[in-house]
Amino acid sequence: MTGADTRLGPGTALRYRWIVTDLDGTLVDRDLAMVPRSREALRTFRSVGGQVVIATGRSAASCRRYYDELGLTGAAILLNGALIANLRTGDVLHESRLDETAWTSVRALVETLPPDVATVVFVGERALATYQPAWVDAYAARDRITIERIEDWDDIDGISKVMLLGADTDAAHRIAAVARRSATGVTVVMSEATYVELLPAGVDKGVALRWLADHEQVALTEIAAVGDNPNDVPLLRASGFGVAVGDGHPEVRAAASAVAGTCLEGAVADVVAIAIGAAPTAERGSP
Repeated sequence: MTGADTRLGPGTALRYRWIVTDLDGTLVDRDLAMVPRSREALRTFRSVGGQVVIATGRSAASCRRYYDELGLTGAAILLNGALIANLRTGDVLHESRLDETAWTSVRALVETLPPDVATVVFVGERALATYQPAWVDAYAARDRITIERIEDWDDIDGISKVMLLGADTDAAHRIAAVARRSATGVTVVMSEATYVELLPAGVDKGVALRWLADHEQVALTEIAAVGDNPNDVPLLRASGFGVAVGDGHPEVRAAASAVAGTCLEGAVADVVAIAIGAAPTAERGSP
């Protein structure tokens, strides 16, 4: 698919009305910059009437720079599906929160974590932590968020997501296994090699996409989605056409309807080419 021409004019008949894209490792490279070819292709897609939806594990504050770079005006799927909001207006369309039972279970886990795992809790636009080692500072700098240091987890309400940040991949995989065994009422996902996310039960990007499509009265068959990590698998499966980034996780490539080029080659641009009919749909496993 790589290299397909996406230069089309207004009135183009679209194969897919929406393109839903993950950010990190999909639209955004490891230097946190939007891949130019993908950015320009999405702008072309919007110019011919398509809608672009970002679906990310990032918070609103962390996602906003990419949303603004594309000039988007609609909803974004945030916090791995726990929040759907319009970043232009600030309107929250849908929000899922940990219930009391789930938070009690998660808190018991959080308060017994080893020193190589730290916790960041998301409450609305706030990111909270009681322990902030160097790798949490690095995460905050990378995502351009401010983390509030608090004394304890008392009187915390309205939690949408709990992140367990490992100092390394071994720590993250170890605590993910513990969370899957001991935390109740939550969905456990790994969005990056050292990021373990605890979401309200039943929440993921795919569930969020189904909600948003129903809200906007767009058929799922009219939606193409693209991602690179296991937390994107529900998104790809919910969409009418799910595409894996070429250098994405094997689990994602196995679940996809097609495999695009790598992130740096412009995987999202490949999806645009299909959506606007400038390239044929590809068989699974064909870059």
